Amino acid sequence: MYTIGEEEIQAVVETIRSGKLFRYQGEEQSQTDLFEQEWAAKIGVKHSLAVTSGTASLICALAGLQVGPGDEVIVPAYTFIASALAPLAVGAVPIITEIDESLTLDPADVEAKITPRTRAIMPVHMNGLPCNMDGIMDVAQRHNLLVVEDACQADGGSYKGRRLGSMGHAGSFSFNYFKVISCGEGGAMVTDDDAVFERASLHHDGGCVFFKEGVAKQTPLFAGWNFRFNEILAAILRVQLTRLDGILAGLREDKRLIREGLEGTGGFEFSPVNDAEGECAVMFSLLFESGEAAAGFVEKLGETGFGAGSPINSGRHVYANWESIMEQRGSVDARRNPFKTGECDWVYTPDMCPRSLDIMARTVNLAMSPTRTEEERAALVAGIRKAAG
Repeated sequence: MYTIGEEEIQAVVETIRSGKLFRYQGEEQSQTDLFEQEWAAKIGVKHSLAVTSGTASLICALAGLQVGPGDEVIVPAYTFIASALAPLAVGAVPIITEIDESLTLDPADVEAKITPRTRAIMPVHMNGLPCNMDGIMDVAQRHNLLVVEDACQADGGSYKGRRLGSMGHAGSFSFNYFKVISCGEGGAMVTDDDAVFERASLHHDGGCVFFKEGVAKQTPLFAGWNFRFNEILAAILRVQLTRLDGILAGLREDKRLIREGLEGTGGFEFSPVNDAEGECAVMFSLLFESGEAAAGFVEKLGETGFGAGSPINSGRHVYANWESIMEQRGSVDARRNPFKTGECDWVYTPDMCPRSLDIMARTVNLAMSPTRTEEERAALVAGIRKAAG
């Protein structure tokens, strides 16, 4: 979805010519510092921490919230495997939970999966679709649970006027090749909590205190990792950030016009969206009565020259395909495997989230574009109508 041009190229050239490629530059603010400030302002939070990937941002968020061994983290059945890998990286266990027809975490099943070991909920704003954050936060507050918003596929989206990532105790974003804005690979963690930010900062760079004063004001130093960002990627993202709202506006307009063109078409329903105005509109999801009907539609649409796909066939986004999770191999060394070292008694099976599998099979996703022409849009609408007829 991202748009990239001469401005990004010039930003990279200027950064390379400066000779300053390391994120820490003493008293001088670096490109990374500036991006973190700009991203925090865009999301509407106090702190932002740039890291190497969306996965790293999730790990740092959980570490910042002190989620760890013996804890369980609720994650959805439809997401990238990183949402389940991040809890394991801090020693916790992911508990896979049903989605609803919005393709996001079902608050009712979240509540059903809570145990005495549950510490956090990770709602994933999949395909730029906002989760039911009112429902998620209500469950979290009543059970005294932490919330880490996985907004890695929803850069800049919102829910009831608040940017995604700003409503939980921490939020995570990705800027890899497939995201709304991109620098190739990168991420950011956000929070309003000073202590959470300090712990996340120390976890993201175990040596940061040698390069930047005042990183830890209330947090005793501990051994962190190295998810340190670099100046070239930050320079790209600073330009990308200026494009974000325009990209989102283009995606939303594309979806709105296609939806208008499909009104009254039989054979499917429009998948529900928890906030139609705030969604990123990365995808347009159609809901069919059966998986067979959805598969037949995809095949017929392909015959008209247009592509679409069902989430059930997305491979890496379907929990049943996560071999390392299904087989409970949570670490290269069994002595560090959270599935085996704690009190986890969950049984993982490919059919353990039947409603999610059914919804994913009955859903068809159409990719939206911020640059689609009126003629291209009309042709797509005609193709969809023909395939559904």
